[in-house]
Amino acid sequence: MAQRVLVTGGAAGIGRAIAQRFLEEGARVALCDADADAVADMQATYPDIIAATADVTSETQMAAFLDQVETAWKGVDVVCANAGTGGPAGGIETLDYDDWQRCVATNVHGSFLTCRWAARLMKHQGSGLIAMTSSTAGIMGYPLRSPYAAAKWAVVGMTKTLAMELGPYGIRVNAICPGAVEGPRMDRIVANEAAARGMTESDVRASYVTGVSMKTWVTAEDIANTIHFLASDAGHKISGQVLSIDGHTETLAP
Repeated sequence: MAQRVLVTGGAAGIGRAIAQRFLEEGARVALCDADADAVADMQATYPDIIAATADVTSETQMAAFLDQVETAWKGVDVVCANAGTGGPAGGIETLDYDDWQRCVATNVHGSFLTCRWAARLMKHQGSGLIAMTSSTAGIMGYPLRSPYAAAKWAVVGMTKTLAMELGPYGIRVNAICPGAVEGPRMDRIVANEAAARGMTESDVRASYVTGVSMKTWVTAEDIANTIHFLASDAGHKISGQVLSIDGHTETLAP
């Protein structure tokens, strides 16, 4: 039977790569994203998917999307709580509280709403995988990015806790910690950091690999392949893990 896979933030970047990786294997895919144009593009490219424009911090919008998925599928096999935002860059004393709250809400509260729904369905069926997108910032300090680091550490804490809570029901929960992922999202983050640090964008971009053992960025497809492995029979005993896909980050402050 085809796997039923749900991806938040699934119309662009890492989320899109995850959705496409499972679609290649014949899975049934549902996704939501705050970017209506990206959602429309995914729906046009893959007419059979369930796709919705939804803000993961809105309980009302998420309920409408998740109810649609539950009505169509009656259950779910893989849930990727992937939606996130990089948040503001700057020293703690310069940050705006509203910007802080938006960053934490998207990365943490959105994951909560997604996992709360997934846990109910997966406990009923006695199986499932939840893959939560954290970051190398979720296992290390990240100067000038305190809201993002705080939020991604929270995702790791949620992962560890849910793996304990849901494991007796046959549900596995893992955190994925990407390093610097090539693409438009990181281009925006680099621009913000360059402004905050008084550096050129090319110097900031170079600094991202200075602290990486393999001296490389990673791709969205690298992340998608890891989650696909976790969802396969080969990964059926992997739970409660914090998996870095980053070429081994030695420091985020080289």
